[in-house]
Amino acid sequence: MSERPNILWYCTDQQRFDTIGALGNPHVRTPILDSLVREGTAFTHTYCQSPICTPSRASFMSGLYPSRVHNTRNGNESFPEQTPVISKLIADAGYDCGMIGKFHLQSSGKRTEPRIDDGFRYWKFSHAPRDDWEEGHDYADWVRERGGDLNALRESQDRVPTELHQTTWASERSIEFIRQERDKPWLLNVNVYDPHPPFTPPKSYAEKFDTEKMPGPHFKQSDLEAQAKLADCDFQDEVRTPEEHDAKGAQARYYAMIAQIDDQFGRILQTLDETGQRDNTVIIFTSDHGETLGDHGLMYKGCRFYEGLVRVPLIFSWPGHFQGNKQSESLVEMMDMSASLLELAGVPLPDYFQGKSLLPILSGESDGENHRNFVRCEYFDALDPHFTGGSGTFATMHRTRSHKLCVYHGKGVGELFDLDSDPWEHENLWDEPAHADLKNQLLAASFDAHVLLTTDVGSKRIAPM
Repeated sequence: MSERPNILWYCTDQQRFDTIGALGNPHVRTPILDSLVREGTAFTHTYCQSPICTPSRASFMSGLYPSRVHNTRNGNESFPEQTPVISKLIADAGYDCGMIGKFHLQSSGKRTEPRIDDGFRYWKFSHAPRDDWEEGHDYADWVRERGGDLNALRESQDRVPTELHQTTWASERSIEFIRQERDKPWLLNVNVYDPHPPFTPPKSYAEKFDTEKMPGPHFKQSDLEAQAKLADCDFQDEVRTPEEHDAKGAQARYYAMIAQIDDQFGRILQTLDETGQRDNTVIIFTSDHGETLGDHGLMYKGCRFYEGLVRVPLIFSWPGHFQGNKQSESLVEMMDMSASLLELAGVPLPDYFQGKSLLPILSGESDGENHRNFVRCEYFDALDPHFTGGSGTFATMHRTRSHKLCVYHGKGVGELFDLDSDPWEHENLWDEPAHADLKNQLLAASFDAHVLLTTDVGSKRIAPM
């Protein structure tokens, strides 16, 4: 491409793939995202590389699987220095880079997340909408400047109002960055906290969604027995029925949070229009991982690989350059988004990079049929026992076009699903004799993938001895 575009990369936190109206959900309200789907390309089968924040973000920021980049845990002390993050590579290529919101490549527990060599000139940090960081928490400072007490608002009956919400702050900072004068292309990475738990939208948005009209989770009574077999595998919450979880109420609040995201995202796009930058700006909307939201009797996240937890939205838009009104069912990993960002910025993919650019699909050069034959996801001691009560679980997912294999290593349990006949994964075929050969084939393929893709063999060979 003759002129490198600006890049607006908007990443929510814990948003499922099935939460956009234009992609088949009639219960949400996402007119801005719907218009983005119509003008761009939506990848409907995009998978994160871990169902937990830090390893997922470490993966797509580095272009490596979490185990390969040696960053598999939330609450980690530090981020490995040997692999540059993609924002640094893009900044070194001449882009003006900005980051707003949550970064979370390292622990932000009881401290402000330490900066790494990330390439961001503009840095406005806000890990979460709380005021318990002593320094570097731009959102809390912004609320105080407007006369608000964030901790008091969080505990109030009406919660944090829209005008003081973290999602609004992120839009305000985004608008500020976009309007700055510069003589180079820019990359803006916006990371809002919503729709992450607790599900506490502003009252004005919560009132727009009727709990009784929600469809409820993907749940069968047999899920309770199935989850009992996985009880020793780390998860944030106990297995309960949808009624015990108030799953419809959680769903209504979750959709309310997404509605607010949609409105605030629209303000950023409007600024691109007002400043005449929309035509030369690639817009990307995605999330770091999903949310169980009552599916299978589970709420929140942990060591499971169900579609609602590991499958995320991914939309690209650049009218005149990318295909419009296209929904691609290609199997995609989040690292593929990262590879695409580098290619858009004119950065050659490093030889270690494990993502595969989506630009051939976006441009219409490829139908994406053979983009990936499988996708992987990992959970390696990802959550502290403080959240799960567990002792540290190791598990992997291997998903082909038709089947998903999940192995909970050292636990003696696993899952095998036929996604064609059972798309919401209620019928575990792991112990079925009729599927033993298929299970063994997928076990071998998953093991091969793990060895071949995540083994760090060290430095390059430069001589025969």
